[in-house]
Amino acid sequence: MEQKRFQIIIIGAGHAGIEAALASSRMGLSTLLLTLNLDSIGMMPCNPAIGGTGKGHLVREIDAMGGEMGLAADDTLIQMRMLNTSKGPAVHSLRAQMDKRRYHERMKRTLETQPNLTLMQGEVTEIQTENGRVAGVVTDEGFRFGCDAVVVCSGVYLKSRILIGEWSRLSGPAGLLRSEGLSDALRSLGIPLQRFKTGTPARVRKSSLDLDEMEIQLGDEPTPAFSFLNGRLHLKQDPCYLTYTNQATHDIILKNLNRSPMYAGRIHATGTRYCPSIEDKIVRFPDHDRHQIFIEPEGRTTEEMYVQGMSTSLPADVQIDMLHTMPGLRHCEVMRLGYAIEYDCLVPSALNLSLMVKDIPGLFTAGQVNGSSGYEEAAAQGFYAGVNAALYVKGEELFLLDRSDAYLGVLVDDLATKGTPEPYRMMTSRCEYRLLLRQDNADLRLTERARRLGLITEERYAALQRKKEGIARAMERLGTHVPPSDALRVYLESIGESMPNSGTKLFDLLKRPNVRYTDLLSLYDCLEPLEPAVEEQVDVMAHYDGYIEKQTEQVKRFREMESMPLPGDLDYGTLEGLRLEARQKLNAHRPESIGQASRISGVSPADIGVLLVLAKKGALHA
Repeated sequence: MEQKRFQIIIIGAGHAGIEAALASSRMGLSTLLLTLNLDSIGMMPCNPAIGGTGKGHLVREIDAMGGEMGLAADDTLIQMRMLNTSKGPAVHSLRAQMDKRRYHERMKRTLETQPNLTLMQGEVTEIQTENGRVAGVVTDEGFRFGCDAVVVCSGVYLKSRILIGEWSRLSGPAGLLRSEGLSDALRSLGIPLQRFKTGTPARVRKSSLDLDEMEIQLGDEPTPAFSFLNGRLHLKQDPCYLTYTNQATHDIILKNLNRSPMYAGRIHATGTRYCPSIEDKIVRFPDHDRHQIFIEPEGRTTEEMYVQGMSTSLPADVQIDMLHTMPGLRHCEVMRLGYAIEYDCLVPSALNLSLMVKDIPGLFTAGQVNGSSGYEEAAAQGFYAGVNAALYVKGEELFLLDRSDAYLGVLVDDLATKGTPEPYRMMTSRCEYRLLLRQDNADLRLTERARRLGLITEERYAALQRKKEGIARAMERLGTHVPPSDALRVYLESIGESMPNSGTKLFDLLKRPNVRYTDLLSLYDCLEPLEPAVEEQVDVMAHYDGYIEKQTEQVKRFREMESMPLPGDLDYGTLEGLRLEARQKLNAHRPESIGQASRISGVSPADIGVLLVLAKKGALHA
């Protein structure tokens, strides 16, 4: 049954699908968003939180480019904390506890009222092509929708299976329907798939908890925001709570390991290394006599509390028994059991750096279907794929970010270049230029670049310009040369710093570890009060000046390698000097530049040296 034609079709309305659909429709393209269930839009089937180490950077980057996740999180959060404040600014990350129902409602309403966007419930079972290019999709009801591009954002629903102990069910997360036909549709197009596994803990009833037996965890005051448009937030925050496992907990788990589907061999999928189940923690870290468990509210209109740190697929009786061993949970009522879920996903090395399938023009993929884990990683990919699908349809230059531009660039490059043998999680340690790619400067890095996309409002652009002008004025004043003074000596002695032998620039004073701009402001009339965001930038620029300069030089060398393109149809088997493994890997991955080739496993520095020599000779051609 032929239906209306759209320019772009998005499959799935999780965090990736939302950002993809909003990006393409806001760029002026007629967009259809198809989802298995309209009631699961923006659902958080696992942790009811957004942000975290590395992940908060992605949310800030999405916001800086005109995406929606940061704004929606600010509107619906119930607690916000800045993580890693005892460390340097490169690893500071925001994390918000969400009201998951309000977040769903906020995102659903945003999609419903967005011009150029049609929202529809339905399951896609076929992706059609003509002359090798995407031409449309077919749903299980028999509807056909023509289009120029498709973005697959199907999450963990592809042939998914839920497991709790010996019990299992063919199901999507949280008891929702799974996608039956899309895996086969992707395979029929020649796209390689793999099988991954993730999981979630139990939910317990708040009124059954002994909260006074746990450590209270409060949010930050004043409350920071994800969105650069919001500044500080003013809202009532709900507490979270901290408790711990103990030897009794561990004994119950170890006694019942043979009933865990993971240890009994009933799960045939690869789990995430960085979010292990509680049974995996006990086995992998036998010397730990306890593990942190956070009890987090799922919203303000529900009694459900999320038991963070206790993801499990153990049988129901074991889950209840082990929960009852911990302080604060000895009388808890379990409202939902924890479970494991295994599902199909792409081998992401089948993608190019725009998240388009290499051999199928117009077919893009984003989110957990690409082998990543997490709402933030999904939303960031969704935004990126939605933008590039729109530019592809328009026939315009694609929007590409590399490892020196953004955490999003690192995420996409890691997936497309290296692939992933397990669910991929963004961490600050994956980002080699993290001092330059801080969460606080995402707007300075990305908003101007994203402006050509038509996603940057005048309000956002004006805010960026004010911030830039404030930084420039402050840096100009900090260039002032000041003589020694008694007031300066008294201040420096009070913070354990020595007095300079002669006059010095204010910027050089600010470079000292214990000196802050606000302190200098009280000493020198030539300085002016700064907006908090501007002051933050100035302090970081001064305190890390030498490191920033060194990393900037590293980026320059990195970009030289990235600027050396490789032909897409080059036969590496014909190039003399390359090792056999390198020829095979380069032919399989089809890198877009020598820089990307250098990050492929199995391609050695010597192989890159050969490519550089051939490039200088002009010998790299199809």
